[in-house]
Amino acid sequence: MKIYNSLSRSRKKEEFIPIEPGKVKMYVCGPTVYNYFHIGNARTFLFFDVVRRYFEFKGYEVIYVQNITDIDDKLIKQSIKEKIPFSEIAEKYIKAFFDDIKALGLKEATFYPKATEYMNEMIDLIAELEKKGFAYEKNGDVYFSVNSFKDYGKLSEKKLDELKTGARVEANLQKRHPADFTLWKKAKPNEPSWQSPWGKGRPGWHTECVVISRKILGESFDIHCGAVDLIFPHHENEIAQAEALSGKPFVNYWMHGGFLNISGEKMSKSLDNFFLARDVLKKFDAEAIRFFFLSKNYRSSIDFSEDILKESAQAMKNLYSFLKGVNYLSFMHEKACYSDEQLEFKGYFEDAMENDFGTAKAIAILFTITQKIQWYLRYDPENQDYKQYAHLLVELGRVLGFFSNLEEKLKQNLSDISEELIELLIRYRSIFKQEKNWKYADQIREDLDKLGIKLKDTKTGTEWSLDR
Repeated sequence: MKIYNSLSRSRKKEEFIPIEPGKVKMYVCGPTVYNYFHIGNARTFLFFDVVRRYFEFKGYEVIYVQNITDIDDKLIKQSIKEKIPFSEIAEKYIKAFFDDIKALGLKEATFYPKATEYMNEMIDLIAELEKKGFAYEKNGDVYFSVNSFKDYGKLSEKKLDELKTGARVEANLQKRHPADFTLWKKAKPNEPSWQSPWGKGRPGWHTECVVISRKILGESFDIHCGAVDLIFPHHENEIAQAEALSGKPFVNYWMHGGFLNISGEKMSKSLDNFFLARDVLKKFDAEAIRFFFLSKNYRSSIDFSEDILKESAQAMKNLYSFLKGVNYLSFMHEKACYSDEQLEFKGYFEDAMENDFGTAKAIAILFTITQKIQWYLRYDPENQDYKQYAHLLVELGRVLGFFSNLEEKLKQNLSDISEELIELLIRYRSIFKQEKNWKYADQIREDLDKLGIKLKDTKTGTEWSLDR
């Protein structure tokens, strides 16, 4: 398996070798719960859900951690705006987060740790950094000294002498270097705070992920994930703290997803050019959204497009139509028994996924399998091999997060097929019968039957009904 490792100096795909055989430890940067998350955040969450699913498909035990930032400047600002305690703001949007990821069809993480649950551990880590000479206190604030860590910039490839005050480096005269980042913030009047050796305050965001990941996954773990805008400063600053303390590699593989753009510009709340995931879910099925994202390379920037989402919805509808067409409900609980040819298709799928999680190619293989099903239905309908291809389609589709409610969806009636189209096919069948073209007349009956549409010839004409 090859993974594009953002930490690699040559920015190349590297063979994945877990620290502990048979086990994968993953950490995914989660939400700051001051608002509902937008569809760009959903892209990140959804893709790494698929990474986790694929590792499990390959037999790995996956420990999947996604933190929840429930104390932050933005959260405090929202608390003041809504005039309710920050803890109530956090709980409101934590509930919304879980509602929305469930609606998107994401698997539950192994752990969802909250920042406020690790305050003592964060204070201890900052104190240890200060003791070892990596941090310094100034007027109640504590900063990490980037000059003290020789490898600072190794993830983002930024040079210390180039890091001047700007968009990603805050201006602060208390700092020894402009890139020194905050580990502990002195409390302002009426702000939530915790007692510490430096007085009342709260930890900086960069410390939260270091403490939580080390506590749950250990000093070194396999994969750290997030959107590409977290490379600097967030992930760079995580590495600095963790490796300054342990002297060991913090994370072996760093994976970063690309932006979701609006008219070529990054979607973000700060730019006010975003769509909330829950609002998009009101218009599109979760699997259509998943298809849209997975049909692109996860590292590429893509434009949000309702037109492409409509195409994705149709593509998913086609996949379900194939399964309805073979009456998958009637044999879905039978055990799959794949032939060598079917195992080859499975191998092609795995090859795509093991080349840096090539979901676009993996989806293409799903549709190649539907073409095999079509071939059997058209040219060799008595051959039962089509059932195994249907099993394979479902098995591989579920690796990507599709078909989670398959039985329920297949049992739904066919109201999405227009009555006019059914009546038109029945008229064509009548014409074929008049012309004594029994082959095509029977084919229409058989094809409609596979879709759950039953025909009954009477003296007054042909009646049809849905086989529910």
